[in-house]
Amino acid sequence: MLRWIRQQLGFDPPHQSDTRTVYIANRFPQHGHYVPQRFADNRIISSKYTIWNFVPKNLFEQFRRIANFYFLIIFLVQLMIDTPTSPVTSGLPLFFVITVTAIKQGYEDWLRHKADNEVNGAPVFVVRSGSLVQTRSKNIRVGDIVRVAKDETFPADLVLLSSDRAEGTCHITTASLDGETNLKTHFAVPETAVSQSVSRLEALQAVVECQQPEADLYRFVGRITVTQQGEEIVRPLGPENLLLRGARLKNTKEIFGVAVYTGMESKMALNYKCKSQKRSAVEKSMNTFLIIYLGILLFEAILSTILKYAWQAEDRWNEPFYNQKTEQERNSSQILKFISDFLAFLVLYNFIIPISLYVTVEMQKFLGSFFIGWDLDLYHEESDQKAQVNTSDLNEELGQVEYVFTDKTGTLTENEMQFRECSINGIKYQEINGKLVPEGVMDDLPDGSIPCLIREEELFLKAVSLCHTVQISYDQIDGGFGDPFSLSHTGNGFTQMEYFASSPDEKALVEATKRMGVTFIGNNGEHMEIKTFGKSERYKLLHVLEFDADRRRMSVILETPSGEKVLFTKGAESAILPYTKSGELEKTRVHVDEFALKGLRTLVVACRHFSAEEYREVDRRLHEARTALQQREERLADVFSFIEQDLELLGATGVEDKLQDKVQETIEALRLAGIKVWVLTGDKHETAVSVSLSCGHFHRTMNILELVQQKSDNECAEQLRRLARRIKEDHVIQHGLVVDGASLSLALREHEKLFMEVCKNCSAVLCCRMAPLQKAKVVRLLKTSPEKPITLAIGDGANDVSMIQEAHVGIGIMGKEGRQAVRNSDYAIARFKFLAKLLLVHGHFYYIRIATLVQYFFYKNVCFITPQFLYQFFCLFSQQTLYDGVYLTLYNICFTSLPILVYSLFEQLVHPHVLQSKPALYRDISKNGMLSFKTFIYWTLLGFCHAFVFFFGSYILMGEDTTLMGNGQMFGNWTFGTLVFTVMVITVTLKLALETHFWTWMNHFVTWGSIAFYFIFSLFYGGIIWPFLHTQDMYFVFVQLLSSGSAWFAIIIIVTGCLFPDVLKKVLYRHLQPTNTQKSQLVETQQGSVSCLDSLCCVGPEGEEGPGVCVRLARLVERLMGRCAPPRADRSWSSSDPYFSNDRTILTLSPIEASHY
Repeated sequence: MLRWIRQQLGFDPPHQSDTRTVYIANRFPQHGHYVPQRFADNRIISSKYTIWNFVPKNLFEQFRRIANFYFLIIFLVQLMIDTPTSPVTSGLPLFFVITVTAIKQGYEDWLRHKADNEVNGAPVFVVRSGSLVQTRSKNIRVGDIVRVAKDETFPADLVLLSSDRAEGTCHITTASLDGETNLKTHFAVPETAVSQSVSRLEALQAVVECQQPEADLYRFVGRITVTQQGEEIVRPLGPENLLLRGARLKNTKEIFGVAVYTGMESKMALNYKCKSQKRSAVEKSMNTFLIIYLGILLFEAILSTILKYAWQAEDRWNEPFYNQKTEQERNSSQILKFISDFLAFLVLYNFIIPISLYVTVEMQKFLGSFFIGWDLDLYHEESDQKAQVNTSDLNEELGQVEYVFTDKTGTLTENEMQFRECSINGIKYQEINGKLVPEGVMDDLPDGSIPCLIREEELFLKAVSLCHTVQISYDQIDGGFGDPFSLSHTGNGFTQMEYFASSPDEKALVEATKRMGVTFIGNNGEHMEIKTFGKSERYKLLHVLEFDADRRRMSVILETPSGEKVLFTKGAESAILPYTKSGELEKTRVHVDEFALKGLRTLVVACRHFSAEEYREVDRRLHEARTALQQREERLADVFSFIEQDLELLGATGVEDKLQDKVQETIEALRLAGIKVWVLTGDKHETAVSVSLSCGHFHRTMNILELVQQKSDNECAEQLRRLARRIKEDHVIQHGLVVDGASLSLALREHEKLFMEVCKNCSAVLCCRMAPLQKAKVVRLLKTSPEKPITLAIGDGANDVSMIQEAHVGIGIMGKEGRQAVRNSDYAIARFKFLAKLLLVHGHFYYIRIATLVQYFFYKNVCFITPQFLYQFFCLFSQQTLYDGVYLTLYNICFTSLPILVYSLFEQLVHPHVLQSKPALYRDISKNGMLSFKTFIYWTLLGFCHAFVFFFGSYILMGEDTTLMGNGQMFGNWTFGTLVFTVMVITVTLKLALETHFWTWMNHFVTWGSIAFYFIFSLFYGGIIWPFLHTQDMYFVFVQLLSSGSAWFAIIIIVTGCLFPDVLKKVLYRHLQPTNTQKSQLVETQQGSVSCLDSLCCVGPEGEEGPGVCVRLARLVERLMGRCAPPRADRSWSSSDPYFSNDRTILTLSPIEASHY
């Protein structure tokens, strides 16, 4: 127990060495003083709390918030000293806020506990004591041999020992880990692959040595030592031998594996990454405003304390006859009395800080985020994917974006590759009717005839069909799965052969060679088989040199049917051409550049033939590097460089990746909205420029500037100065900048300011040949520049994760490169075109809603507490409260909370269609305009002005003559305070009604319902003598107030006097200085409002327009929203609309809900 506590506190880390030793079947050595290592159990813990630490841990986290901690201090002060208000006035709102937040967080954690228990209690089979034993997943220990059956998930990270296949291979999918749905082949070492029964596994004597746990899914360094007949055989272990927890077994009956990483040490658990907390600009402004209001609070408290002692300098006010001091009060310390009075005033005015602001903002963000998922315009029907919100804290940030950084492949393009052209031995070829034809030559071969390929062409096609990691899935009639080679030779063993690849390029190339007559048949880990025009050839697979981002190439070493050892390699031209010694180098380079200018993705293919002596050296060095436990990656990199040289150039391929739908319109809409778009891609210069031109990122009339192929700092600096001068000279022309990765590194090293100056004066920037970390550096450079612009990064692959996490807002595309980007993003959408509506509509709405919410909260609290401050001037600063304690408590919780919450969920300044068709409206809210200091001062001064009118209006109307009752009965201070409070509740509620542009039945209900609730509650509260209250000050006060005609007159006059200037200001500004948004509102009003019928997508059962479904949906939305009015204008949108033709209201139905109507 003590050791566990020390581990939890971090004093006793469980792992002391860099490696771990795992004894298979936990057969520990019997000799010597062996001390077994301690490993984590197999429980997965994603929950945050336990039943024991929930209360203290949750309270600690909540009181780390400044506002909560502040109110806790105020509450404690009320308990410790004699204050004018009851501790309940601060304690109850604080308790409400803390309780609501704790319930929400507790419920979310309970769901996590429930999911954990389900996973940890799943049944598994483990080999123990010579038999197969069923147990729970949480009971698996490191060293246990686990059996996993077909379609089951792996319960821990296992090293594969054997499978039902003789060669010890199995197929898995890692969709739940990285989103890749292709089949991956994993291998067992030959010495353990033969142990296919429980008895043989029990007799297996083997030890696994591997690295300590790390989060990288694609890295595993280890070795296995198998003892056979007294001889120790050492084999390397890599990622291809490790079965990750969460992956699923496919096309294999069963496997046995030894657990090496369990529970929270498994790679899946280590990837439960706590992303760094992103804070929106609105939240930062809110915190700034809170500090300002804290300053106002301290000023009012200090001023009141000073004025109290200044007033009491006269004896008649210091100790009046009706309030004689006790002897203890006369002898008490003046400093302590001053501090006590200061704290009392602090308590009296503390409600100027709105505690419920945080809860309301959290609820608004949480509930508001559902609208993104519900929006059918963001639903992609083909892939059945809707928009996801992973972080609701940044909703309003979508309305503040100034820079968009986007990946190209899979984000702007479809990531669906189609083979177009290739270059073989310096000659360009095209595919025509499934045949390889030299450029300029027509396909004159009759259909069905076998083309005659020359040696270079055949070698090139064989290299392309063998140098890859493609897997094959066979759909079989009999349902069994055996050796793919045997299947390929049977006429009825399968119905269809389908290729799966982690890279779409590889799949497109293998499919292309198949059409041309060189068909890849299968790979069983030891052999690869192809058919060349029907003739079968089997190659022995000796080594695979895996692709990595540094080398930018991958290779295979094969033994041909004739016994020759050959290396096939493919990769980027910059990674292959420098290492070639023969072949048509210059012609191929020209062809690669031509392919790139057409926007094709290029790969260069080469080979190398080994002599017997050369191969022995290669094999020895590879074995040494792969069995090394220390610095394995560095050693392998050196060996790969040694092998991949002196290459013979075979040719190059050109694969097309077509643009996604409406990319050009989306980029143009973002540009009109004032958002600069940067494209960051790993593609070569010519390919990237061609795609940028085709997608509208670069215009044909744009002056393209280049910062590429810079070799030194001085050369880079000089080029940047030339570009800066050119921009100043041609300031009328739009400029686009192209930068490559090498030049970018030089520019960021010494010349950041000059580089930024050039970039900011360019309308569009394209960065090519970018490494993943360089993408993040570019985003960070813009993010931390003096202007502090709001940045958004969007991508679809693992190489975009660092960029997505670095930007203020990260958006993942649900593409074909896995789900890493989606898992690490704040929002996820299926297509790039959805970005326009996400920013221009949702971002616009979220920002205006929460900006108004924040300003309104501060305004209504100034209105609330300023009359309390003014009242002290009339009561000798005696700390007498103006309002009853119940009103103090319920003002923010009940009387004024719901209208602003509903407003912040449904408000729309203009119709969504208008926002999309006029992207320039996005500029009206840019740079946090609605939360600027000027706007903040306006709302604050408005609150003070209204508070003065509340107080002095009531004072003038009833201060001098308090006989407002018909029978001559006088009003007291509680009646005066209740009058001020009544006027205030009505005014602040109607003020929000004036700010509301989009009225639903819900707005009407909470607006008028809040006012009605206040009157009903006050009548009920003041009409009964409550036995548990110490005083009955409010008894019958409200009834008397409402029975006075003068009081009703005062309420009407004061409310009108407060709101009339606001109405006048709005009318004058709208007609004299209208904003673009107000102009759009005016145009929309003149043309006729868009009905719900128009704003829904009217699609009939078979895709044709028809009113049936539309009318039913419209009526449902009418019932929900209450917005629809009879249409005054018939507005129809054609399919040629530049932005989304199927425009709908923000609150739309999901496909599931729609199917019920």
